Amino acid sequence: MSVPVDAATRDDVPVILTRSLSKTYAAHTEAEVHALIGVDLRISRGEFVAIMGPSGSGKSTLMNLIGCLDTPTSGTYECDGVDVSTLDAEDLAALRRDKIGFVFQGFNLLPRMSALDNVAMPLGYARVPPHERIERAREALVSVGLGERVGHKPSELSGGQQQRVAIARALINRPPILLADEPTGALDSKTGEEILALFKRLRDDDHTVVLITHDADVAAHADRTYVMRDGELHPEGAA
Repeated sequence: MSVPVDAATRDDVPVILTRSLSKTYAAHTEAEVHALIGVDLRISRGEFVAIMGPSGSGKSTLMNLIGCLDTPTSGTYECDGVDVSTLDAEDLAALRRDKIGFVFQGFNLLPRMSALDNVAMPLGYARVPPHERIERAREALVSVGLGERVGHKPSELSGGQQQRVAIARALINRPPILLADEPTGALDSKTGEEILALFKRLRDDDHTVVLITHDADVAAHADRTYVMRDGELHPEGAA
């Protein structure tokens, strides 16, 4: 079942636009699983949207499709105006690098590298000159409140500080979209609130933040919330 596409909060081209997006695993077998069913979703630049649901509801599958980490069985997805189905593997990797920043519950920092080097690392893949990498990484750390911790390794940082490093790294290529999968799950409530406040500031700076969570209190910080149920996406409050 498809749900109506919400009207965009802005008149510009949506940053995320899906039409009848579906994902089926083990198709045409007895083990067939419909993980995502006819999802229509429109998110504009500068929105903070939460997608909420329990384990197995399909929210992680949707995030993987929006993040171009997987391909749909049917339907279409336009990322910042680009139909991702038209891209080859190389162009898809470039779009993922330039358009999407990822933040995960587990931080995924390299333990032997400083905060500065962790943040600068994606710029190496983008072939940014070394001196520019360091400058941009330092600026990114300052923007998340860690200007005094650039030389610290992950083991020398608190959980909240490590997540801020991860957010700075996700932003280093200046992507329009930030996908955050349970970003406060490993943090205490106070630190989680600080991370959510940071997402709101990023939204105010015209980033689009999509938050995946099972926690209604976390989702309440977003501008809009959707609920995943059995692979279908519903606006919050819909029956």
